[in-house]
Amino acid sequence: MKTIVFFFFASISFAQSLTTDQANHLASLPIKCIQQEYPNKLNQLLLNETELLAPKALHPVFYGCFDWHSSVHGHWSLVYLLSNHSDLKDREFIIEKLKANLSKENISAEIAYFEKSHEKSFERTYGWNWLLKLQHELEISDEVFAQELALNLRPLTDLIVERYIEFLPKLLYPIRAGTHSNTAFGLTNAWDYAVFSNHTALQDCIKANAKRLFIQDENCPFFWEPSGTDFLSPCMEELAIMQRILPKNEFIVWSKKFAPQLFSKNWHWEVAKVSDRTDGHLVHLDGLNFSRSWNLYHLIANYPKEFSHLKDMANNHFTFSLPSIVDGNYEGEHWLASFALRAFEEKSKIK
Repeated sequence: MKTIVFFFFASISFAQSLTTDQANHLASLPIKCIQQEYPNKLNQLLLNETELLAPKALHPVFYGCFDWHSSVHGHWSLVYLLSNHSDLKDREFIIEKLKANLSKENISAEIAYFEKSHEKSFERTYGWNWLLKLQHELEISDEVFAQELALNLRPLTDLIVERYIEFLPKLLYPIRAGTHSNTAFGLTNAWDYAVFSNHTALQDCIKANAKRLFIQDENCPFFWEPSGTDFLSPCMEELAIMQRILPKNEFIVWSKKFAPQLFSKNWHWEVAKVSDRTDGHLVHLDGLNFSRSWNLYHLIANYPKEFSHLKDMANNHFTFSLPSIVDGNYEGEHWLASFALRAFEEKSKIK
């Protein structure tokens, strides 16, 4: 099975668009898990025994795919695939699942959870960032179902935007982890949504605080990466947010100080290897390969003159972990399709 999957996905590596068959394979994983309640990892602070409830009772929208944020980007994956593949298999079935989850009533319950005084930091900022990605995808879609669900989701999105604006000035120091709490990653999708929606207050907040936190950084230690359970590259995520907020000339000047090796055609960055894909933490490293690749593709698409030589490196990272996303291990399957699709989304923008 693994050999078959490898050859099936090998064609993705150099194509500029997913075939319908490939899209169906990637869709099969979030289809399977967005309404799968268990196993489940709740990130919950309990005040008393009355808060001990089942995942679906606590989060009637995002209860599947093992945890809240994976459910969010599982929903994003399906919306993205539906919007880009009109002949996707089981299309109406998928839409009905999305409608069942993203109802007004369910969104209201999610908002009630976020409004608990002791849950203000829930999913900050990783899950927040993915939620704005989902909102963005729903709003850019021409699909009737997507426009309806965008309106349903908007009140939760508006609350998350308020949380960003409230929280970022309080964050005196950036979090540079390669996992969920990474500050730079937590701003990228949020920035893209702020630009798309012309939300100037969110743009101003992200720009001011990202510059405050990162503008003085130099010589990012790429050789420290990866840490043992990374799924994000601290160096690449910082490049990603600074690329978004800085004017092009200013970004090039900054990046030459921050990441001079990226400008060298002789630089080699080894892919991350996973020793045990049944281990939910070690399998993070497959996600690292995908997130490195999507950030490299993003650089190449926006700065082809400076970074086109990085395309082989991006492709190597992208293709190395593709076979693992359908290897039968739920530890990776519940989220890796989303990361692979993000990489493909960025790759498709390269001319």
